[in-house]
Formats: sequence, C-alpha cells, structure tokens
Amino acid sequence: MSKPSDSAPAQPSSTLEDIRATRLDKVDKLKQAGCNPYAYRWEVSHHAAELQRQFADLPSGAEVELEVGLAGRIMARRFMGKLAFATLQDETGTIQLYLEKQRLADHMDAEAFKRLDKLMDTGDIVGVRGTVKRTEKGELSIAVSEYAILTKSLLPLPDKWHGLTDVEKRYRQRYVDLIVNPEVRETFRRRALITAAIRRYLDQQDFIEIETPVLQLEAGGAEARPFITYHNTLEMQMYLRIATELHLKRLIVGGFEKVFELGRVFRNEGISTRHNPEFTTIEIYQAYADYQDMMALTENLIVTAAETVLGTLKIDYQGTEIDLTPPWQRITMWEVVQQKTGLDFSQFTTLDEAKAAADQAGIVDLEKCDSIGKVLNEAFEQKVEATLMQPTFVLDYPVEISPLAKPHRSQPGLVERFELFIVGRETANSFSELTDPIDQRQRLELQAERKAAGDLEAHSVDEDFLTALEHGMPPTGGLGIGIDRLVMLLTNAASIRDVIAFPVLKAEK
Repeated sequence: MSKPSDSAPAQPSSTLEDIRATRLDKVDKLKQAGCNPYAYRWEVSHHAAELQRQFADLPSGAEVELEVGLAGRIMARRFMGKLAFATLQDETGTIQLYLEKQRLADHMDAEAFKRLDKLMDTGDIVGVRGTVKRTEKGELSIAVSEYAILTKSLLPLPDKWHGLTDVEKRYRQRYVDLIVNPEVRETFRRRALITAAIRRYLDQQDFIEIETPVLQLEAGGAEARPFITYHNTLEMQMYLRIATELHLKRLIVGGFEKVFELGRVFRNEGISTRHNPEFTTIEIYQAYADYQDMMALTENLIVTAAETVLGTLKIDYQGTEIDLTPPWQRITMWEVVQQKTGLDFSQFTTLDEAKAAADQAGIVDLEKCDSIGKVLNEAFEQKVEATLMQPTFVLDYPVEISPLAKPHRSQPGLVERFELFIVGRETANSFSELTDPIDQRQRLELQAERKAAGDLEAHSVDEDFLTALEHGMPPTGGLGIGIDRLVMLLTNAASIRDVIAFPVLKAEK
C-alpha cells in the first residue's frame, strides 16, 4: 500500500496566488478531460444527517443496496493506493465518502480515480452517487460509484488545525465562517426558527403583517440619528426609517385592529457588541389594548420562541442561568432605582435637589439633564440596567423621554410604558400609545425645538401622522422587540455581530 496523501491546503510557503494558480491549472485539466468544473445541477436524493439517522444501527462491514445521491463540499481527503476517503459536508452535516479505484472504473472510466486524486482539492463542491455502507472501522460511508466535481474552488479553506480564528475576518468573510464552523450555521438556523415561531404565533392570534416604507419623508417613531439619502427624480431628501411605528399606527387609524411588521430599521449611530446600524425589530400594535396587554403578549412571544428553538425555558447565557418561566418580575422605574441606589425620586421637588442627590450616588453626566425625569432615567441607565439579569418589566417612565406614550392614568409626570430587560439588556419596549392629537403635537413640537437646537436624535413634526391622529385612533397598545438581541439570548451569542449574517464593518484599507 502506498503512503497516504492529502491535498490539504498547500505548503506553508505557498502563497494564495500560488494556490490559486495551481487550481486554475486544474480547472483547465478538468475541461481537457471533458469535465465541466462549474456544473449546472446534480440530483440530490438524500442529505448527510438524514442518512446518519436512518442508518444509525447499520453494523460495521454491512452495505445497503440503496443508491443515494448527495452533494456538498469536500472538507478533507486522503488517498491510500487504490482506495481513498473524503469527508463531504452538506447543509445538514458530514458523511464519509468511500472511493475505490475499481468501482469508479467500472461505473465511470479508467481515469476516474486518477482525476479524483490529481484534480480534486479540499473546498471543492462535488456530487456523488453510490450505496450506503459502514466500514469495518465503524464509519458510515457512501461507497461511491459515480462522482462529479460540480464547482472547482480556487481558494483554500482555513487551515484545519488553526481554523478561522480572526474574529474580524469571520465577520468579513462570513461565507468561510459558515463553511468551517457548523455552530455558526446552527445560529442562523435558530434565528430563522425564532422569527418563524413569532410570526406563526401572531398569525394564530389574528394579527396581520403589513409592510411599511423604508424610505420616509420624516424620520420618526424613536429618538435616533437617521441615515439621509436623496431621491433624484423627486428632487428631495429622504430618510431610511428608524422605526416602523408611525406607519403601523396609521394602519390602526385606518381600521386594522391587529398589525405588525418584522423588518429592518436603520440608525446612524455607534457600533458595539449590542448595536449594529442596520438591525431587525418587530413592532406590534393592537387596538383596544394597553401596555398591560402588551406585557402578556411579550411573555407569550418570547416563551413560544424559546420553547420552539430550545425546548426549555431555563437557558444558559454566557455562564448565567436565565429562567424565562412566566410571570416575569414587574417593577416601576423609580422603585427599582430606589432599590439599587437608595434614591427616592418621589421625594424630589426641584431639579437641583434631584441632581445633588444623584451626584452623591455617583451618577455622572447630569449637566445634560433638564428635568427630574431625565435625572431618574440617568440613574436607571447608569446604576440599574446592567444588573437586571432575569426577565424584568420596568414600568412607568418619565414623560420627557417617552414622546409617543399615553400619560399614566394615575401617576402625573409619568407615562404608561414598559421596557423588558434580560441579561442586562433592553429586549422590548411598549406603550399605551398616545392617541390625543393635541398632546402629540405638543410633544413633537418640543422634539422639533430640540432638533433646531442641534439635537441629532430629535426629529421634525410629522404633519401627516398628526393628521391621521386627528381622524381618530382607538386606544392602542404598542410593542417593539429587538429580534437580534432576542436571538443573542436564545443562541448564547456574546455579540450582535454573531447573529447578523453580514454585520456592518469598517472598510478595509
């Protein structure tokens, strides 16, 4: 028996240009042999994981006379005289290919095994036909009778010992990341299951999904800096949406009672492990409901997603056990701030008094706060938010930071709003929506004044939205959930970039 050979990526001294040139030469040789190195199709009858399940009990040395067709990428290969082995990876997993020189000669031609040895590399996409067998060493395999190189790869996969360890390169070349890291593929499968489960649950509750404009004349529905673009034909400035809220509310005005949209929004802000300028949210609006109803809906949606994807409500996130079993904790903002800092904001009557107490508690950046409510919010964000590991609804926010929420029915200066925090991150945001057009105009005009004063996250008055409200909007509960952060939670991902297939990255120089 001759010495095993493996066409693992070229010698360390080889450059990518050398490897590419060698593989281009193999492309030419495949063409000369009458083989198309960039084929049109292959008949696939089975997948790797399916066969692994179906023949899990097949004894060693046994072969099943069932012809199967598979296709996928070659992840490893080794030749031992007249016998070769390769690992084929498809979307579902891997399976070994058992390649005998004589069998290939009988079903193809006398040169088939030689072409395989000389012209196939790891990274190539191949199609095979053959029967299922388990080798004497116990490896389930396809005894290949026919093969074709469907796509000849020109660039090598990362070294199998060192892998793709450069995190920046993983995000920048996500396609390679997906090839060599099965757990990354699993993350995006789970993401798809999560969004499908959410849509299915809402469909069962008689919500309908309606798409709203991405290009908008006024950016609104959140306090965020928008991306600005220009429509050449109409000769006007437009914005990429920062939220879907205001158009979905127009639909409620128009007579729909349960609407939602799961889609992309864009905010021209910083990038971090929690923030990407382009991200996915779901916003949901229900007529004749309030923020208490939205709390129940939030629990049901996230519980449904977790049970669908994980089959449990007790999950591990970065070493911390999170229990999603409802009902979740409910606590007002001022109560939780008092618990964590000792500051009782219900006792403050002046801004100076609140600032002085907050300063003593170690809260910084208070010079930008022009109301007691904003000092309360700073105290919460700086001292409380990161501590809320278990699911917690924080209720009843200051009116100054909630321009689209209805005034609290019993607490002056507050609005009926909650945010859901899990693992120290905001995961959902909800209001009893403001339906009074006069109150709404006053709040939007205050925002417009801030914009005129240079606040890049404040926005102009959306007159068309106010016109819609003046036609009458029923009492409405609204809810927004950050899909990316929810996927992070349910896939144990440390960074938002791990759950967005192609995150925004700084251009390479």
